[in-house]
Amino acid sequence: MKLTIAWLFPSRMDIYGDRGNVLTLQRRAEWRGIITELRTFSRGDPFDPDLLDIIFLGGGQDRQQRMLVQDLIKTKGPALRAAIEDGLPTLAVCGGYQLLGEYYQMNDGDRLPGVDILPVETIAEPVRYIGNIIVETDLFGARRTLVGFENHNGCTYLKPGARPLGRVRRRGSGNNGRDHTEGVIYRNAIGTYLHGALLPKNPVLADFLLQKALNRRYGVTELAPLDDSLETEAHDAALRLALKSHPKYLGAHLIKKRDGSPLRGGRDTMKDVPDV
Repeated sequence: MKLTIAWLFPSRMDIYGDRGNVLTLQRRAEWRGIITELRTFSRGDPFDPDLLDIIFLGGGQDRQQRMLVQDLIKTKGPALRAAIEDGLPTLAVCGGYQLLGEYYQMNDGDRLPGVDILPVETIAEPVRYIGNIIVETDLFGARRTLVGFENHNGCTYLKPGARPLGRVRRRGSGNNGRDHTEGVIYRNAIGTYLHGALLPKNPVLADFLLQKALNRRYGVTELAPLDDSLETEAHDAALRLALKSHPKYLGAHLIKKRDGSPLRGGRDTMKDVPDV
């Protein structure tokens, strides 16, 4: 068996260790005897998702998002949208997450249209969520914990009926610092703000994407087990670090609810994020 992994805009959308997500998918497939091929796609490259099994889109700053959004919408968007609707496993982190939504309204008020695949909308606000984050999810049946690092000022809101990837627990802000949701899951596509890289410390999520890809291509319903002792150790270390840390957000005194009323008090421009 062979899986082809696509990495969109690797030279522009690759921050906070996002390369580690691609490497993790490759290694965890290869350790099971599955051949992998990594294909990268830059601006203007033709794009045929029928030849692909997993898509990854990493994080980037506003400048990179402005630079790439038209190519993503016009060149790759229609085929990408159809493929995700058909169940193509996809992981989009931070800036990539925002671009796959309906729109991203930037700090200057400019509304950047998204591909409108994921049922979310994002608005930049005068607050920046920074720090380790703990998320609880039932995506894999039994409740599991995901750990990562977030750094974003885009506040993402799920549309009615959309399913979050999970809920923030004790540390972190998640989608918007208000409703305790983190990320979104739509068919087999996942959007999230978890950097770090995400997949090396959360192998259960990597295996979710691999299993969905193998099922879609070959009808495989189960993955062969791996010895995840090192991955579990890394996950638990990140969890302990998150619990000991004091996550911050910049501009706490400016945070308001969507109706304009204050959300939390703030003595200064930095404030601890409370446990939830």
